[in-house]
Amino acid sequence: MSCPYQCSHEVEQMCHVAKGAKHDPAPIPEEGKWVKSKQITDVSGLTHGVGWCAPQQGACKLTLNVKNGVIVEALVETLGCSGMTHSAAMAAEILPGKTILEALNTDLVCDAINVAMRELFLQIVYGRTQTAFSENGLPVGAGLEDLGKGVRSQVGTMYSTVVKGPRYLEMAEGYVLEIGLDANDEIIGYKFVHMGKMMEAIRKGVDPKTAFEKNVGTYGRFDEAVKKIDPRKE
Repeated sequence: MSCPYQCSHEVEQMCHVAKGAKHDPAPIPEEGKWVKSKQITDVSGLTHGVGWCAPQQGACKLTLNVKNGVIVEALVETLGCSGMTHSAAMAAEILPGKTILEALNTDLVCDAINVAMRELFLQIVYGRTQTAFSENGLPVGAGLEDLGKGVRSQVGTMYSTVVKGPRYLEMAEGYVLEIGLDANDEIIGYKFVHMGKMMEAIRKGVDPKTAFEKNVGTYGRFDEAVKKIDPRKE
């Protein structure tokens, strides 16, 4: 039997030996089914991954919803690097409509986003997705559920020094306006404004001052604080 490929002289001289065992790929869980994945169109799932750049000055959390090998939804969240936000804007235009193999081999502008894509690719092709056992997976739009009310990323920002101690700057609830201290100068609560809700109210025509006041809240024992400070100035 002639070789269908370009072969070395030594291989050309060999006789053919039949392959006996048929060893298929192990089935992986995908959207409530067990799938023997043999090509990229066999792959589906929604999952998340985190990536970082070489100097580790920023990070990306990437969420992809993949149907039949094609990215149908992408959520790109970045942290710590101002330039990375612009990279995320470009990546959000690039990703949808590509197969995950195309996306893996596409420059997504920022190394952190590229690394996140690599991590997601591994999870998705191995069946380690959030939707592995969810029948039919999740619809397009599911990625927005991670953002919560106000459609903003969940961000935590804290700053601390050995000289002056900790400062809470932003929590899941929102932008921290004040932190409350007890008699020992220990933090017992904080006051915040929910930026997402405030901006939604302003967009709907509510006066900015009113929108601000209606979306201020407190957490912990803030009302019992003996001292309240602005964490950015005091």
